[in-house]
Amino acid sequence: MDKEIKSKVERFATEIRLETLKEIKNLGFGHIGGSMSVVELLAVLYGKVMKFDPKNPKWADRDFLVVSKGHSGPAVYAALALKGFFPVEDLMTLNVDGTKLPSHCDRTMTPGIDMTTGSLGQGTSTSIGIALGNKLDKRDNYTYLVVGDGELNEGQCWEAIMFAAHHKVDNLICFVDNNKKQLDDYVENINKPFVFVDKFAAFGWDTYSVKGDDVEAIDNAITKAKTVKGKPSVIVLDTIKGQGIPFVENTFANHSIKFGETEHKEAEKMIRILEEKLKNQ
Repeated sequence: MDKEIKSKVERFATEIRLETLKEIKNLGFGHIGGSMSVVELLAVLYGKVMKFDPKNPKWADRDFLVVSKGHSGPAVYAALALKGFFPVEDLMTLNVDGTKLPSHCDRTMTPGIDMTTGSLGQGTSTSIGIALGNKLDKRDNYTYLVVGDGELNEGQCWEAIMFAAHHKVDNLICFVDNNKKQLDDYVENINKPFVFVDKFAAFGWDTYSVKGDDVEAIDNAITKAKTVKGKPSVIVLDTIKGQGIPFVENTFANHSIKFGETEHKEAEKMIRILEEKLKNQ
């Protein structure tokens, strides 16, 4: 990734983080922790890697994105809006009556959403179905899957992971948002995950592990994964729940936060910081 592209992607990440914070602050509550931890990934995918057409969201030869941890919808919506799938102003309608931006991703409601998600575990299966279908149709595209570390408690995920390796679904790249937390505690305390790269490797996948806030490292891992044939790839992202927003990072119960007076003040301060950052990027 050359310096100019890296700069543009990092700026895009700041824009996504800013707009995500604005939409959740405006609503007064929401899934802020897991939205923030995938911001850099979304910036790389929509800012450099994926092929898509905002004017034709159902373009058959596009790359597909399945965000199985559908509660990260606010960050996905911010990326889509900034890329022109719908007006940025629509972000202020997040999860209110009549919106096309529900709490969890819904392909029937939001332009640019490729698969309805939020019932954890199912996105792994559906993404593999999309990727395998496109491969059988000989389409030159990729399917990208985003799963949560807590979500990988689900047995359905590992059935699908085994299926993908068996069928050599090499046009699928999975990202594990390893932010160490799930809804109400650390993943380690609920169901010890062990080492994700070792588990995926044992199931026959090509594996990588990178810092989840390093856009260049994410991009390099994707580039390497695309050279591998005959097996799917996984990139485990070492992230922080609430990534890039200190008051969220430092809140233990940050899966979903209700904004009181303190949170509104902290969000307003962070919005000013991000806006100033954009001026200098």
